[in-house]
Amino acid sequence: MKITSSLFVIIVLLLSACASVEVEEGVNPRINNEVAAEANTKLGIAYLRDGNYEMARLKLEKALKLQPDSPEAHEAIAILFERVGETGKAERHYKETLKIKPDYARGHNNYGQFLCTQGRYKEAEKEFLLAANNPFYSIPSLPLTNAGLCAKRIPDLVKAEEYFRQALARDPAFAPALLQLGLISYSQANYMSVRGYMQRYQEVAAHTPESLWLAIRTEYALKDHQAWGNYAVMLRNNFPDSDEVRNLEEWENERRSGE
Repeated sequence: MKITSSLFVIIVLLLSACASVEVEEGVNPRINNEVAAEANTKLGIAYLRDGNYEMARLKLEKALKLQPDSPEAHEAIAILFERVGETGKAERHYKETLKIKPDYARGHNNYGQFLCTQGRYKEAEKEFLLAANNPFYSIPSLPLTNAGLCAKRIPDLVKAEEYFRQALARDPAFAPALLQLGLISYSQANYMSVRGYMQRYQEVAAHTPESLWLAIRTEYALKDHQAWGNYAVMLRNNFPDSDEVRNLEEWENERRSGE
């Protein structure tokens, strides 16, 4: 079963950019520095989101020069360094983020996904649970799903399924957890269960190539020709360049050659 890296959601990219900063004369310099640091952090995040890593680094380093104790700036530059493969620097900034703000749930989630990609599964699990158990975190289903994804990498499907179910207990409409439980059910040949998860999934989220490919194989296994055919049309029309379309074509060729 493929692990979709995009499911390791990084909320920091939701911040919007700020184009300019007005520094007020006569105001406490620390306040001006905080305002300028926040603006540079938002600009850095915008550049990071757009893939302009050079400008992102310049803005985030400027933000940290203005406000060295900004957890948001440390978090953003940690993600930047992780993206470009400078894992040592990334970890130092993740740790600094949580040193400054120990109860920062989003920071624990993002550090957890970093640790998981490094194969440090026990440490990652601890960070995800710190995020999920923070009573002020609005989306505990996110770190619980990430904990499940991390368990899949071990692989430990029993633990993964447990975390996905915990995520749905917190938020029954959390689409990534629904998809992952569908994938696990498919691996167990529980096709009716997969269909149920996919029906719930499409009620709360738009289909992705991965979800459509799962639905195609499931409906084929359930012998619903019309349903899997409809899903195949959706996959080809909406995601013509995806790996899943290539998988579909290979799969159909194998079926024809076997007939």
